[in-house]
Order: sequence, then C-alpha cells, then structure tokens
Amino acid sequence: MLKRINQALPELLLGILAYGAAVQLVGMWFAGDKVRYSIGLWAGIALAMGMAVNMAIVILDTVDAMAEKRAYRKAALYSVLRYLAAVLAFLAVWYFGIGNLVAMFAGVMGLKASAYLQPVTHKTIVAIQEKNLYSRRTKKR
Repeated sequence: MLKRINQALPELLLGILAYGAAVQLVGMWFAGDKVRYSIGLWAGIALAMGMAVNMAIVILDTVDAMAEKRAYRKAALYSVLRYLAAVLAFLAVWYFGIGNLVAMFAGVMGLKASAYLQPVTHKTIVAIQEKNLYSRRTKKR
C-alpha cells in the first residue's frame, strides 16, 4: 500500500527505523534515565514516520491537483498542520514529562537522515532482492 503512495516511502520508513535502532543502541550508553530516553526517542521516530507518510500523501495530492490553482495553498496548509502536530507532540511530551525532549528531537531528525541515506537504502534493498532471486533460481535447477 505504501508503494502506491510513493515509490520511495517504504525505503524511507525502513531508514527511519534503522536510524532509530542505531541511535537507541548508541544512546543507551550515555543516557542517564534510559526509560525516558527510549520513550522520547521512539516518540520522535513515530512522529518522523507519520510526517513522512503525510508528506508523501500531500505530494501525491498536489501532483494530482496540479491543474487547480488551489494545489499550492493545500500543500502549504498541510505543511503548517504537520509542523503544528509536531509542536503539539513535543509540548505533550514536555508537559507530561514522559520522555526526553532531546532524544525526541534526535528521533525526528531520523526523517532527515533517512532522506539523505535513501539512495543507499534503495541500493541495499535491490541488492538483497537480486541475491534472493538468484538463489531461488539456482535452487530450482
């Protein structure tokens, strides 16, 4: 389903999860309160994944509605709503004290890291798929 929205979206989400796992492993060595660190980080990762899906849907809608003059305004509105949701999520974590805000910010930055590493992620996934396809063909013989 995600590939129907955007071809790169599944790879982007996989990259965000891999980034989250790496930051979780590294950060656990340095975090004072490991529970709040983990909650903040994974709240940020979830927020980054939600933002990625929202951006992909907005891009799809904007491309489909390019003939309309409202396409730009609609994309801008969704962008503002996306950032408003991010601010509200940060405020909720801060107000209730359930997670580390710095770790949450690091989790949200997974969206950026994954976007930059998406070509590498794509090449890795294609190589793994080709290897599996080749091994299946040789086993049938």
